[in-house]
Amino acid sequence: MSASAILNAWHDHLINARRRSPHTVRAYVATAQRLIEATGLMSWSEVARLDATALRQQLARRRADGLGNASTARELSALKGFIAFARAQAGMADPAPPRMRGPRLKKGLPRPVTPDEAVNLAATIEEDASIEWIGARDRAVLLLLYGAGLRIAEALSLTGGALPLDEVLTVTGKGGKQRVVPILPLVADAVADYAAKCPWSLERDKPLFRGARGGPLGQGMVQKAMARARTALGLPPSATPHALRHSFATHLLSAGADLRSLQELLGHASLGSTQIYTKVDAAVLLDVYRHAHPREGS
Repeated sequence: MSASAILNAWHDHLINARRRSPHTVRAYVATAQRLIEATGLMSWSEVARLDATALRQQLARRRADGLGNASTARELSALKGFIAFARAQAGMADPAPPRMRGPRLKKGLPRPVTPDEAVNLAATIEEDASIEWIGARDRAVLLLLYGAGLRIAEALSLTGGALPLDEVLTVTGKGGKQRVVPILPLVADAVADYAAKCPWSLERDKPLFRGARGGPLGQGMVQKAMARARTALGLPPSATPHALRHSFATHLLSAGADLRSLQELLGHASLGSTQIYTKVDAAVLLDVYRHAHPREGS
Protein backbone atom coordinates (compact mmCIF):
# COMPACT_ATOMS: atom_id res chain seq x y z
CA MET A 1 0.00 0.00 0.00
CA SER A 2 1.34 3.45 -0.83
CA ALA A 3 1.59 6.45 1.48
CA SER A 4 -0.67 8.42 -0.86
CA ALA A 5 -3.38 5.74 -0.58
CA ILE A 6 -3.22 5.91 3.21
CA LEU A 7 -3.43 9.70 3.19
CA ASN A 8 -6.29 9.70 0.69
CA ALA A 9 -8.28 7.28 2.84
CA TRP A 10 -7.61 9.41 5.94
CA HIS A 11 -8.64 12.53 4.00
CA ASP A 12 -11.92 10.93 2.88
CA HIS A 13 -12.66 9.67 6.41
CA LEU A 14 -12.23 13.16 7.87
CA ILE A 15 -14.56 14.67 5.29
CA ASN A 16 -17.25 12.00 5.03
CA ALA A 17 -17.32 10.25 8.41
CA ARG A 18 -16.05 12.96 10.73
CA ARG A 19 -17.35 15.93 8.72
CA ARG A 20 -14.36 18.06 9.62
CA SER A 21 -13.88 21.56 8.27
CA PRO A 22 -11.60 22.00 5.22
CA HIS A 23 -9.01 23.71 7.43
CA THR A 24 -8.98 20.81 9.89
CA VAL A 25 -8.80 18.24 7.11
CA ARG A 26 -5.73 19.97 5.66
CA ALA A 27 -4.06 20.17 9.07
CA TYR A 28 -4.82 16.55 10.05
CA VAL A 29 -3.70 15.15 6.69
CA ALA A 30 -0.49 17.20 6.92
CA THR A 31 0.11 15.79 10.41
CA ALA A 32 -0.32 12.23 9.13
CA GLN A 33 1.95 12.95 6.17
CA ARG A 34 4.72 14.23 8.45
CA LEU A 35 4.43 11.08 10.56
CA ILE A 36 4.65 8.82 7.51
CA GLU A 37 7.61 10.71 6.09
CA ALA A 38 9.45 10.56 9.42
CA THR A 39 8.81 6.87 10.04
CA GLY A 40 8.60 5.40 6.54
CA LEU A 41 5.40 3.50 7.37
CA MET A 42 3.60 2.08 4.34
CA SER A 43 0.63 0.05 5.63
CA TRP A 44 -2.29 0.32 8.06
CA SER A 45 -0.83 -2.42 10.23
CA GLU A 46 2.45 -0.55 10.59
CA VAL A 47 0.67 2.67 11.57
CA ALA A 48 -1.60 0.70 13.92
CA ARG A 49 1.41 -0.65 15.85
CA LEU A 50 2.66 2.83 16.81
CA ASP A 51 2.73 3.34 20.57
CA ALA A 52 3.10 6.26 22.98
CA THR A 53 6.88 6.21 22.57
CA ALA A 54 6.53 6.74 18.82
CA LEU A 55 4.12 9.61 19.44
CA ARG A 56 6.55 11.26 21.85
CA GLN A 57 9.33 10.98 19.28
CA GLN A 58 7.18 12.57 16.60
CA LEU A 59 6.10 15.40 18.90
CA ALA A 60 9.73 15.95 19.90
CA ARG A 61 10.60 16.42 16.24
CA ARG A 62 7.77 18.94 15.91
CA ARG A 63 8.89 20.70 19.08
CA ALA A 64 12.29 21.10 17.50
CA ASP A 65 10.54 22.96 14.68
CA GLY A 66 9.29 25.50 17.22
CA LEU A 67 5.79 24.15 17.91
CA GLY A 68 4.16 25.70 21.00
CA ASN A 69 2.07 23.98 23.65
CA ALA A 70 -1.35 24.64 22.10
CA SER A 71 -0.22 23.56 18.63
CA THR A 72 1.51 20.48 20.04
CA ALA A 73 -1.70 19.47 21.81
CA ARG A 74 -3.66 19.78 18.58
CA GLU A 75 -0.96 17.80 16.72
CA LEU A 76 -1.25 15.04 19.31
CA SER A 77 -5.03 14.98 18.88
CA ALA A 78 -4.59 14.57 15.11
CA LEU A 79 -2.03 11.79 15.56
CA LYS A 80 -4.29 9.89 17.94
CA GLY A 81 -7.17 10.16 15.51
CA PHE A 82 -4.99 8.91 12.65
CA ILE A 83 -3.72 5.93 14.63
CA ALA A 84 -7.24 5.04 15.80
CA PHE A 85 -8.39 5.10 12.18
CA ALA A 86 -5.42 2.95 11.15
CA ARG A 87 -6.22 0.41 13.87
CA ALA A 88 -9.80 0.18 12.68
CA GLN A 89 -8.60 -0.28 9.10
CA ALA A 90 -6.19 -2.99 10.24
CA GLY A 91 -9.05 -4.85 11.93
CA MET A 92 -7.75 -4.53 15.48
CA ALA A 93 -10.24 -5.50 18.18
CA ASP A 94 -9.41 -2.38 20.19
CA PRO A 95 -8.94 0.62 17.89
CA ALA A 96 -8.31 3.06 20.76
CA PRO A 97 -5.12 5.09 20.22
CA PRO A 98 -2.18 5.05 22.66
CA ARG A 99 -2.90 6.80 25.93
CA MET A 100 -0.82 9.92 26.21
CA ARG A 101 -1.45 13.32 27.75
CA GLY A 102 -0.83 16.52 25.89
CA PRO A 103 1.39 19.32 27.16
CA ARG A 104 0.06 21.43 30.01
CA LEU A 105 0.71 25.04 30.91
CA LYS A 106 2.55 25.83 34.09
CA LYS A 107 0.20 26.27 37.00
CA GLY A 108 0.15 29.62 38.70
CA LEU A 109 -2.19 32.47 39.42
CA PRO A 110 -5.56 32.18 37.70
CA ARG A 111 -5.25 34.33 34.63
CA PRO A 112 -7.26 35.20 31.56
CA VAL A 113 -6.69 33.16 28.44
CA THR A 114 -4.66 34.89 25.75
CA PRO A 115 -6.27 36.01 22.48
CA ASP A 116 -4.65 33.06 20.67
CA GLU A 117 -5.87 30.63 23.32
CA ALA A 118 -9.41 32.02 23.07
CA VAL A 119 -9.44 31.56 19.29
CA ASN A 120 -7.88 28.08 19.59
CA LEU A 121 -10.52 27.07 22.13
CA ALA A 122 -13.31 28.15 19.81
CA ALA A 123 -11.70 26.39 16.85
CA THR A 124 -11.05 23.19 18.81
CA ILE A 125 -14.61 23.04 20.07
CA GLU A 126 -15.88 23.39 16.52
CA GLU A 127 -13.52 20.81 15.08
CA ASP A 128 -14.06 18.19 17.79
CA ALA A 129 -17.85 18.22 17.53
CA SER A 130 -19.29 15.06 15.98
CA ILE A 131 -22.03 17.08 14.24
CA GLU A 132 -21.06 20.07 12.10
CA TRP A 133 -23.84 22.46 13.15
CA ILE A 134 -23.21 21.76 16.84
CA GLY A 135 -19.55 22.63 16.38
CA ALA A 136 -20.54 25.88 14.66
CA ARG A 137 -22.99 26.59 17.49
CA ASP A 138 -20.44 26.13 20.28
CA ARG A 139 -17.87 28.23 18.44
CA ALA A 140 -20.40 31.05 18.05
CA VAL A 141 -21.29 30.96 21.75
CA LEU A 142 -17.65 31.11 22.86
CA LEU A 143 -16.85 33.98 20.52
CA LEU A 144 -19.79 35.93 21.94
CA LEU A 145 -18.32 35.47 25.42
CA TYR A 146 -14.82 36.48 24.41
CA GLY A 147 -15.52 38.92 21.59
CA ALA A 148 -18.45 40.76 23.20
CA GLY A 149 -17.96 40.08 26.91
CA LEU A 150 -21.33 38.38 27.37
CA ARG A 151 -22.18 36.23 30.34
CA ILE A 152 -22.99 32.69 29.25
CA ALA A 153 -26.59 33.14 30.41
CA GLU A 154 -26.85 36.31 28.31
CA ALA A 155 -25.59 34.55 25.19
CA LEU A 156 -27.98 31.64 25.66
CA SER A 157 -30.92 33.96 26.26
CA LEU A 158 -30.60 35.51 22.79
CA THR A 159 -33.45 34.77 20.42
CA GLY A 160 -33.72 34.45 16.68
CA GLY A 161 -34.73 38.10 16.67
CA ALA A 162 -31.06 39.00 17.11
CA LEU A 163 -30.37 37.79 13.57
CA PRO A 164 -28.64 38.96 11.55
CA LEU A 165 -26.12 40.41 13.99
CA ASP A 166 -25.23 44.01 13.26
CA GLU A 167 -22.32 46.11 14.50
CA VAL A 168 -23.99 46.37 17.92
CA LEU A 169 -26.20 44.04 19.95
CA THR A 170 -28.66 44.87 22.73
CA VAL A 171 -28.21 42.46 25.61
CA THR A 172 -30.43 41.93 28.65
CA GLY A 173 -28.28 41.24 31.68
CA LYS A 174 -28.78 40.80 35.40
CA GLY A 175 -31.87 42.45 36.86
CA GLY A 176 -33.31 42.91 33.38
CA LYS A 177 -30.84 45.73 32.70
CA GLN A 178 -30.13 46.25 29.02
CA ARG A 179 -26.88 47.37 27.48
CA VAL A 180 -25.48 47.75 23.99
CA VAL A 181 -22.27 45.92 23.07
CA PRO A 182 -20.23 46.17 19.86
CA ILE A 183 -20.01 43.04 17.70
CA LEU A 184 -16.80 42.22 15.84
CA PRO A 185 -17.09 40.87 12.26
CA LEU A 186 -15.52 37.58 13.42
CA VAL A 187 -18.28 37.14 15.99
CA ALA A 188 -21.05 38.11 13.58
CA ASP A 189 -19.69 35.70 10.97
CA ALA A 190 -19.54 32.84 13.50
CA VAL A 191 -23.17 33.38 14.54
CA ALA A 192 -24.26 33.63 10.89
CA ASP A 193 -22.42 30.39 10.09
CA TYR A 194 -24.20 28.63 12.94
CA ALA A 195 -27.60 30.02 11.87
CA ALA A 196 -27.04 28.78 8.32
CA LYS A 197 -26.12 25.27 9.48
CA CYS A 198 -28.65 24.87 12.30
CA PRO A 199 -31.35 22.36 11.29
CA TRP A 200 -33.97 24.08 13.46
CA SER A 201 -36.06 27.09 12.50
CA LEU A 202 -34.76 30.08 14.45
CA GLU A 203 -37.95 32.08 15.05
CA ARG A 204 -37.70 35.61 16.38
CA ASP A 205 -39.26 34.69 19.73
CA LYS A 206 -37.47 31.35 20.20
CA PRO A 207 -33.95 30.66 21.54
CA LEU A 208 -31.18 31.37 19.07
CA PHE A 209 -28.93 28.59 20.38
CA ARG A 210 -30.51 25.13 20.32
CA GLY A 211 -29.67 21.78 21.81
CA ALA A 212 -29.31 18.65 19.71
CA ARG A 213 -33.06 17.98 19.92
CA GLY A 214 -34.09 21.55 19.18
CA GLY A 215 -34.73 22.75 22.72
CA PRO A 216 -32.89 25.64 24.41
CA LEU A 217 -29.16 25.06 24.76
CA GLY A 218 -28.15 24.56 28.39
CA GLN A 219 -25.05 26.02 30.02
CA GLY A 220 -23.84 22.56 30.98
CA MET A 221 -23.37 21.53 27.36
CA VAL A 222 -21.18 24.58 26.66
CA GLN A 223 -19.17 23.95 29.83
CA LYS A 224 -18.57 20.31 28.90
CA ALA A 225 -17.45 21.24 25.39
CA MET A 226 -15.13 23.87 26.85
CA ALA A 227 -13.67 21.33 29.30
CA ARG A 228 -12.86 18.90 26.45
CA ALA A 229 -11.24 21.68 24.41
CA ARG A 230 -9.08 23.01 27.24
CA THR A 231 -7.89 19.46 27.99
CA ALA A 232 -6.96 18.98 24.34
CA LEU A 233 -5.06 22.28 24.34
CA GLY A 234 -3.39 21.73 27.71
CA LEU A 235 -5.07 24.74 29.32
CA PRO A 236 -5.72 24.92 33.09
CA PRO A 237 -9.12 24.25 34.71
CA SER A 238 -9.53 28.01 35.15
CA ALA A 239 -10.16 28.27 31.38
CA THR A 240 -13.96 28.18 31.72
CA PRO A 241 -16.63 29.89 29.61
CA HIS A 242 -16.82 32.66 32.20
CA ALA A 243 -13.04 33.12 31.95
CA LEU A 244 -13.56 34.28 28.36
CA ARG A 245 -15.61 37.21 29.66
CA HIS A 246 -12.81 37.98 32.12
CA SER A 247 -10.34 37.86 29.23
CA PHE A 248 -12.49 40.26 27.21
CA ALA A 249 -12.37 42.76 30.08
CA THR A 250 -8.69 42.31 30.90
CA HIS A 251 -7.55 42.67 27.29
CA LEU A 252 -9.62 45.82 26.80
CA LEU A 253 -8.18 47.29 30.00
CA SER A 254 -4.65 46.45 28.86
CA ALA A 255 -5.37 48.17 25.55
CA GLY A 256 -6.29 51.41 27.34
CA ALA A 257 -10.05 51.18 27.94
CA ASP A 258 -11.24 53.24 30.90
CA LEU A 259 -13.12 51.67 33.77
CA ARG A 260 -16.38 53.53 33.13
CA SER A 261 -16.56 52.31 29.54
CA LEU A 262 -15.67 48.80 30.64
CA GLN A 263 -18.39 48.94 33.28
CA GLU A 264 -20.95 49.74 30.60
CA LEU A 265 -19.74 46.99 28.28
CA LEU A 266 -19.85 44.37 31.03
CA GLY A 267 -23.17 45.51 32.47
CA HIS A 268 -21.87 45.91 36.01
CA ALA A 269 -24.20 47.72 38.39
CA SER A 270 -21.31 49.31 40.26
CA LEU A 271 -17.83 50.43 39.32
CA GLY A 272 -16.47 48.37 42.19
CA SER A 273 -17.31 45.17 40.30
CA THR A 274 -15.29 46.40 37.33
CA GLN A 275 -12.27 47.47 39.39
CA ILE A 276 -11.35 43.84 40.01
CA TYR A 277 -9.93 43.77 36.50
CA THR A 278 -7.27 46.30 37.44
CA LYS A 279 -6.05 43.74 39.97
CA VAL A 280 -6.19 40.91 37.45
CA ASP A 281 -4.26 42.99 34.95
CA ALA A 282 -1.70 43.91 37.61
CA ALA A 283 -1.32 40.25 38.56
CA VAL A 284 -0.58 39.35 34.94
CA LEU A 285 2.00 42.13 34.68
CA LEU A 286 3.62 41.04 37.94
CA ASP A 287 3.82 37.47 36.68
CA VAL A 288 5.55 38.68 33.51
CA TYR A 289 7.92 40.80 35.61
CA ARG A 290 8.86 37.89 37.85
CA HIS A 291 9.73 35.71 34.89
CA ALA A 292 11.47 38.34 32.80
CA HIS A 293 13.28 40.75 35.11
CA PRO A 294 17.04 40.02 35.05
CA ARG A 295 17.45 40.63 38.78
CA GLU A 296 14.45 38.57 39.88
CA GLY A 297 15.54 35.78 42.20
CA SER A 298 18.99 37.26 42.81
